[in-house]
Amino acid sequence: MRLARIPVSAVLVLLGLILQVSVFGRLQLPGATPDILLLVVVGLAMVYGPTGGCLVGFAAGLLADLAPPSDHAIGRYALVLCLMGYAAGLLRPDHGRQRSVSGALLVVAAAAVASTLLYAMVGALVGDTAARHVGLGSLVLTALLYDLLLAPFVVPVVMLIGRRFGRDPVAAAAGDDEGGPGLGTLSRYRTTREASSGPSYKKRRSLGFAKRP
Repeated sequence: MRLARIPVSAVLVLLGLILQVSVFGRLQLPGATPDILLLVVVGLAMVYGPTGGCLVGFAAGLLADLAPPSDHAIGRYALVLCLMGYAAGLLRPDHGRQRSVSGALLVVAAAAVASTLLYAMVGALVGDTAARHVGLGSLVLTALLYDLLLAPFVVPVVMLIGRRFGRDPVAAAAGDDEGGPGLGTLSRYRTTREASSGPSYKKRRSLGFAKRP
């Protein structure tokens, strides 16, 4: 991840953590708690790509593990957000610009369900059985509902800030400001390669035949 993106990511993660702990963590909503940090990580991963999303997710999760009133093993949430950031970065659109709202909502929905299940699985491995008392199905449904309701207000803003203030001027001037390989980048490279290989090959063949006596 480029150095220009570190302060932007740090500010967004800190704001998400403050909202997570001081606002949404005190609402006492039924089921799960709205996961603002997950939305921030998903938004930045869809701009920075899988590598940047993985690093941001690990840092955000580690801060959440250390922030009071944390009552779980350190590193548990860091692992979950690290994997979610990497997975969301693989679905990064071209130039980090999401053209449809439904695409971003599908990524958020998948991340909400996967992160809740993974968090419960890791907790079961370390002896945390809190999910059994609450009900895993209820946690998944409420996490999905809360995150989808907040996603239209959080993810587009995070992606906009990440694109505008996290760009490297040198890389942008050189035309290399993609932030890591995503599906859009790979498909665009494949299309360009296929479109440019045909005519040049035919031209070389024609020149080769023309030189023969």
